[in-house]
Amino acid sequence: MSRQSSRTWLASLVAIIAAVASLSVVAGAQTHDHQTPPAKSDDDHMVGMADHAMGAMAMDSMMSRHMELSPARVATHDDSARALAVVSDLRRAIAKYKDVSAAERDGFRMFAPNVKNQRVYHFTNYRNAFREAFRFDPEKPTSLLYKRAPDGQMMLIGAMYTMPKRADLGKLDERVPLGIARWHKHVNWCVPQRGETSRWTERQNSLPVFGPESPIATKEACDAVGGNFFASPLGWMVHANVFAGDDLGSIFADDHGAHVEHAGHQM
Repeated sequence: MSRQSSRTWLASLVAIIAAVASLSVVAGAQTHDHQTPPAKSDDDHMVGMADHAMGAMAMDSMMSRHMELSPARVATHDDSARALAVVSDLRRAIAKYKDVSAAERDGFRMFAPNVKNQRVYHFTNYRNAFREAFRFDPEKPTSLLYKRAPDGQMMLIGAMYTMPKRADLGKLDERVPLGIARWHKHVNWCVPQRGETSRWTERQNSLPVFGPESPIATKEACDAVGGNFFASPLGWMVHANVFAGDDLGSIFADDHGAHVEHAGHQM
């Protein structure tokens, strides 16, 4: 994976922590998971740090510590047909949001608006995020995804769907087929205690102590540095970059590089 893709993955990761907070609360209530999410006051700092991350550490090692992917499956004809239907519905439904002001009028809010140079901007509708825990409407995603065009305008690239972190693979497959897309969730985060924003800069052996670049991936190791450990801070999610072309492989290739071979199925 290129360094630019790696940095995009990290920036997107921390940006959506607050954006799907309402979904995490729902998941926690359903599973009696009483972890407290990272302090919102730290969110902008997290985005800024991730945006300059990925120095010399190998991304493959990072992903194995801090990301869980749904298992790869061979796509069937039915998988392709169902995925194409989702893409068609989503593309039609969100086309009006190419004008970002239309998205804002309909309740989508940019996460971390004070961070001006995000690589992928998440505009989240918190009502949709809550409802997605219980039902799936391909026309009402949790978040809209934008990139900044060279002329400074927001360019709509697609959307993100979410599911509670305890959702089984069958439920994920019902929404977006696992033979087409690899859902992902972020795991094993060690973060500073609430209010200890200054600790984000700490390093040991030239590596960050906290966050997605940290080699720390267990509660014991996190406790040893006085951190707060989150085994599964967020739910499942999948990006659908429906304006990236017509090939399903391109549409469901996420920023972290996870993709599935689709045997050339296209729109």
